Amino acid sequence: MTSSCCWLPERGRPQTSPSEWLPSAPLTALQARAELYAVIRRFFGVAGVLEVETPIASHAGLTDPALESWRTAWTGPTGVQPLWLHTSPEFPMKRLLAAGSGPIYQICKVFRDGERGRRHHPEFTLLEWYRPGWDLDRLISEVAELVRLALGQPERPLEVLTYRDLFLNQLGLDPHRASPEALRACALARGLTGMERLELDRDGWLDLLLTHCLETELGRGRLTFIRDYPPSQAALARIRPGTDPVAERFELYLEGMELANGFAELTDASEQRRRFERDRAHRLERRLAIPPLDERFLAALAAGMPEAAGVALGLDRLLMVITGASHIDQVLAFPIEQA
Repeated sequence: MTSSCCWLPERGRPQTSPSEWLPSAPLTALQARAELYAVIRRFFGVAGVLEVETPIASHAGLTDPALESWRTAWTGPTGVQPLWLHTSPEFPMKRLLAAGSGPIYQICKVFRDGERGRRHHPEFTLLEWYRPGWDLDRLISEVAELVRLALGQPERPLEVLTYRDLFLNQLGLDPHRASPEALRACALARGLTGMERLELDRDGWLDLLLTHCLETELGRGRLTFIRDYPPSQAALARIRPGTDPVAERFELYLEGMELANGFAELTDASEQRRRFERDRAHRLERRLAIPPLDERFLAALAAGMPEAAGVALGLDRLLMVITGASHIDQVLAFPIEQA
């Protein structure tokens, strides 16, 4: 696939100097997207997983300090009310689980402000699904099965590494015990510039080392799952206790890209509220917007959401691998600059 091929729908001929009204993706990429959605729906149809649809706008926003939601407003009978475009359909889907939906999935648009680049777009397509009664091992197997099917590579090798083993094997340090100073020294030793002046907490340094020193080699010719993250990176995952507690979470990497993020889901409403409040305190320190908490989601947890494993998978990035695209715009009909 060429990197800048555009087409005229009525004639189908490439343009060397395309106008802005033309799509950024070739027709073959749009066809690949349609086929991918069909594959996903067949897969879950056979598996007995219900397709659902939930709102993209909510009265509550995401508290995660690493992500920024888009804010909009609704003019209703009581006046103008602020709304937040979701970064994931997670909260309403978990409300459905608590209401007794059983296993569910959704293909939807999600929105994250301030994200733009070769692999990032502020509006992108997410596949998210939840399996009540499943653990991480079983969900990892299903994610691998679906991705292999989508790639047309049923024999693509699979590897599962712990977060600790990845850092120990590749960088020679224990991510659960290394100090911020040791992590900074590792970044300097790996040739990263500007590290002397950078001020990050432990998780910030770990994320920098992962994205700048490790990520590009993950999933090369295989599916690489990284699991058992530090408890401080649990997000909405359960923490497995022990001598060295870990967050029951995994990420999938494919050809050097993070593709999916999965959890053994936290179902404790009190603990979830504590994490939300901690996130809000961090946002306050950074002078970031502080959206209201999703009290309906917390009420669903309190009412009794079943134990479950869930995962979100980026379909635009999966399409980049399927089509051989080097930039996310090559799989989007119209990127934000042409919207």
